[in-house]
Amino acid sequence: MTVLDDRTTAATWPAAYPQGYAVVDVETTGLARDDRIVSAAVYRLDAQGNVEDHWYSLVNPERDPGPVWIHGLTSDVLEGAPLFPEIAAEFAARLDGRVLVAHNAMFDWQMIAREYARAESAAPVRQRLCTIALAKELALPLPNHKLESLAAHFGVVQERAHNALDDARVLAEAFRPSLHAAAERNVRLPLLECRPLTEWASSPERPRIGQQASYGSSYRANSWRPSRKRPACPYPNPGRYETDKPLKQGMRVAFSGDTSVDRELLEDRTVDAGLHVAGSVSRLTSLLVTNDPDSATSKTVKAKSFGTPVVDEAAYTQLLRDVAPADG
Repeated sequence: MTVLDDRTTAATWPAAYPQGYAVVDVETTGLARDDRIVSAAVYRLDAQGNVEDHWYSLVNPERDPGPVWIHGLTSDVLEGAPLFPEIAAEFAARLDGRVLVAHNAMFDWQMIAREYARAESAAPVRQRLCTIALAKELALPLPNHKLESLAAHFGVVQERAHNALDDARVLAEAFRPSLHAAAERNVRLPLLECRPLTEWASSPERPRIGQQASYGSSYRANSWRPSRKRPACPYPNPGRYETDKPLKQGMRVAFSGDTSVDRELLEDRTVDAGLHVAGSVSRLTSLLVTNDPDSATSKTVKAKSFGTPVVDEAAYTQLLRDVAPADG
């Protein structure tokens, strides 16, 4: 367990740091772009990471609740819960003017942004901070990037994993010493811009509340989708990604296996950064992104045979923060 000095004061706090944070956790019906939020929690923190208050609500997703064995929220529990538009104003008030903090923040932000888009509104969030990214900036000696590992490092007791309120509490308690450590060492916070969605696409309806499907232990987000024609990358391929160097525009990036963020959204971010999304792995591939590098998929097998660099999704989302411009 790591114990940090809490004597850092506002007088020594870096001037560029935000003045308030909203530590968020949402539980969802799944990981795809048409999945819905079933519960949400927010811990509001001041500039030094002290808890101001907290809020929690169940949300009726108007469909099957998905992996009940993970979040514990059944159709019966959610049937009388408010719809997202009914909590949108209160949720927004908790986020307004604050940096959204979450563990794998891109996922939480995109789920929240899509719910507001469905409600023909937008969440008042301009920046987000991922605690996975912050842990990397601080070089915390964690065995992996799970919330439970971050909590254990700071001696925070997790009581109900995958309960939005408890997960948000745990993250808030772990974020405070992380924030203090960053301030003491004058570490730049890994803040990212949040862009509200102006549209969303739905998939075929799944069973509604009260008509719960039997997913069983084989439940996984459906990662299949029709191929989507993208414009050609305007930059030449500069070659392979090198560890400890930034990605460079024009690099060819391939994806393999399940990702916590919807694959299409992850690919959209890749294209927006000036990178090329590769449908297969070849000697020209700059990087393979996979959360399971030991799997025997054709892409991982080819990556090993070609010596293609491999990174996981969390590392890749951080590399996307700072893509170097193309040569020339």
